[in-house]
Amino acid sequence: MSRDLRKYAQDTNIQLVVGAFFVLFIVGDGLIYFIYGKSAALMGLLCLLAGVAPLFIIVLIMLLLNWVVKYANRE
Repeated sequence: MSRDLRKYAQDTNIQLVVGAFFVLFIVGDGLIYFIYGKSAALMGLLCLLAGVAPLFIIVLIMLLLNWVVKYANRE
């Protein structure tokens, strides 16, 4: 077993983000479905997607910037 703490931290962060999205979308929208019904759950899903879209765009921009910097710095 290796002791690469950076890899461990990265894996942990990824698991936390996936878990948070799971709780937000599955559990949150599931509760909306059980309490208010199908149409409210679809609207809730639409609102959740609209709320996450800016975060997704920011992450894509940051990944693109990271790629550009790595490409520019290779010698």
